[in-house]
Amino acid sequence: MTATPGTPHLSALLCLTLLCLPKGSVQGPHEKRVLEKLLNNYNVLERPVANESEPIVVSFGLTLQQIIDVEWNDVNLRWNASEYGGVQDLRIPPKKIWKPDVLMYNSADEKFDSTYPTNVVLKNNGSCLYIPPGIFKSTCKIDITWFPFDDQECDMKFGSWTYDGWQLDLILPSEEGDASNFIPNGEWTLLGVPGQRNELSYACCPQPYIDITYKILIRRRTLYYFSNLIVPCVLIASMAVLGFTLPPDSGEKLSLGVTILLSLTVFLNMVAESMPTTSDAVPLIGTYFNCIMFMVASSVVSTVLILNYHHRSGETHEMAPWVRSVFLQWMPWLLRMSRPGEKITRKNIIMNNKMKELELKERSSKSLLANVLDMDDDFRGLAPAPLSLAANSAAYTRLPPGQSVDDLAAPGCMAGCARELHLILRELRTVTDRLRQEDDEAVVTSDWKFAAMVVDRLCLIVFTLFTVVATVAVLLSAPHIIVP
Repeated sequence: MTATPGTPHLSALLCLTLLCLPKGSVQGPHEKRVLEKLLNNYNVLERPVANESEPIVVSFGLTLQQIIDVEWNDVNLRWNASEYGGVQDLRIPPKKIWKPDVLMYNSADEKFDSTYPTNVVLKNNGSCLYIPPGIFKSTCKIDITWFPFDDQECDMKFGSWTYDGWQLDLILPSEEGDASNFIPNGEWTLLGVPGQRNELSYACCPQPYIDITYKILIRRRTLYYFSNLIVPCVLIASMAVLGFTLPPDSGEKLSLGVTILLSLTVFLNMVAESMPTTSDAVPLIGTYFNCIMFMVASSVVSTVLILNYHHRSGETHEMAPWVRSVFLQWMPWLLRMSRPGEKITRKNIIMNNKMKELELKERSSKSLLANVLDMDDDFRGLAPAPLSLAANSAAYTRLPPGQSVDDLAAPGCMAGCARELHLILRELRTVTDRLRQEDDEAVVTSDWKFAAMVVDRLCLIVFTLFTVVATVAVLLSAPHIIVP
C-alpha cells in the first residue's frame, strides 16, 4: 500500500492512536480506601438510619424527560474527606447499597419498573442521589366528552412498596414537576405537572402510608382536527343546503342530496377510525357529526316532498284548504315570497278569503243557466216567458227564409225551439265545464308548483340556520377552540 503525498499512512495513524490510549485503569488509593471502609461491613438489607425508631427521609422529584430524581441520606456511607485525600463523592452501583423501593403504583409496564439502574452518586456526608431514567407507562382514565377540544389528566402515583410512613418518609421538594427539558409534542401541549404528597391511614393498620402523586395535565392540539374534520363536515353540510336552491325541473335535485348523504357517510366512517373507542361518553365532535348527518338525511326527505308537490297536477291531486292556507298564503307572507304581478300581504290574504266566501254564496244562489253562461239572473224578469224564450231562441237559432219571430210563438214551433235550446245549452255547458275544468286544473297545478317553491325556500332557511347554530354551539361549548 503506497501513501499519497500529503496524506498520513493508515498504519502510522493507527499506531499513533494506540500509543495515546491508557495502558491500564489507574485507581486513586484514597478512593479505594473509602470504598473498602464503606462496603466491607455494609449490609444492603439494613435500613440506613442511626435510630431505628426514626424514618429515613427520601426526597422524590420528577423531571418530565423520562427521569425521576430520588435522594436520601445513608448514615452508614459517611466518611471524612480530609482523611481520604479529599475524596468527596463516589459513584456506586445501586446493587451495592441500600436504596428505597419506590415504584409507580399504577404502572402499565410489563416489567412494572422500567427504570434503568444507573450509579448512585454518594457524597461524604451520606447523601445519596439516584437519578434513573426510564419510560413510564401508567393507566389513566381518558375523558373524551369534549374530544377534540379536551384536556386530559393522568396521575403517576409513586410510593414505597414495603415500607410504611414510620419507616420511610417521602417528601416533595417542589409543588411542580420539572418541565424545563420537556420536548414539545405534535398532538398534545403540556399545561403543568403539579405534585402532591398524600398520607393515607387505613382501619387495619395504625401506621400511615405515604405516596407522591404527580398529575400530568395535557391539552390536545385542535388545529389538525379543526382543519381535517370540522371544516370538511361544514362544507358537506353547506352543499346539502345549497341543493335547495336548485330548480326541481333540473332533475338533479334528489340525486345531489343522495350523493351528499353518501359522501358524508364515507367521511364519517373515516373519522370514526381516528376517534377514541369508548362507550363512557359521546364525544362533542361525534354529537356534531350526528346533527349534520340528521340534517343531510332530513334534506333528502324534504327534497322528496318538494318534488312530490312540484309534479302534482289538478287532475290527480286536489289541494286541501289547510295546505292552500298555509303554503299559498301565510308561509309566502312570512318568507316574503310572491308570484309575478302579485303581492302577498296580510290584508290581501284576509280580503281574498272573504271574496271567495262571497263568490261561493253568489254561485249557490244563481240558476243553472246563469252559472253555465256566467250571467246574471236579472234577464228572467225583463219579459214574459214566451217572448223571452222566443227572443232567446232567436238569438241562438238561425231562422229559415220566410219565417219570422212571431212564427216561433206557435205551440209546435215552441216545442222544437225548446228542444234545440236545451241541446244548445247542454253543449255550451259541456264546453264551458271543460274549459273551466282545464283552467281550474292549470290553477291547481300552478298552486302546487308554488307550494313546492315555498317548501324549498323554507327548507333552505331552516337547514341553513340549523347548520350555523349547530356549528356555533359546538365551538362555543368547547373549553377551547383552536390550540395550534
